[in-house]
Amino acid sequence: MSLLKLFLIFVKIGAILLGGGYVILPIMINEFSEKRQLVTKEEIINYFALAQSLPGIVAANITMFIGYKLKGKLGAVTAMIGIIFAPFWTIILLASIIGNCIHNQYLQGLLWGVGTAVIALLLLTVREMWQNSKRDLFFYLMFILALIALLIFKLSPVNTVIIFSFVGIFIKIFQKGRT
Repeated sequence: MSLLKLFLIFVKIGAILLGGGYVILPIMINEFSEKRQLVTKEEIINYFALAQSLPGIVAANITMFIGYKLKGKLGAVTAMIGIIFAPFWTIILLASIIGNCIHNQYLQGLLWGVGTAVIALLLLTVREMWQNSKRDLFFYLMFILALIALLIFKLSPVNTVIIFSFVGIFIKIFQKGRT
């Protein structure tokens, strides 16, 4: 795959990626695993999980991982430029006209429709992550504890990710020590 082809694929993804990085997983799996067989579904899910745990934008992080896998450092930069190309120019264009159109009923309808589609994509992301998780008793226990931390104790998502990342590391060290 050439760098130009990689750039154009990510321009296309960036142009249809509405709702942020969490809706990118089904799009990436479709584009790079199912359609082109360049990256396995498991690799993409692992990149997604890693992208979520790093600072920055999830879509940008996963894009760099895939670009790097396919074309090295230059691929990572090319993919990153591709993914932000369409949104960057769209934001520039919209910022110049948004004040005049904000109360337009057609624009409001468009935004409502986009919001609905984003919710569907988020559900697909949850399904992909759930289906590809190793689910055992410990998984369910950690899942429930994380949910309790977020919903009942109102722990911030950042703190929840940090705490459960350390729990995961501790458990792996403990399991390795027992074998």
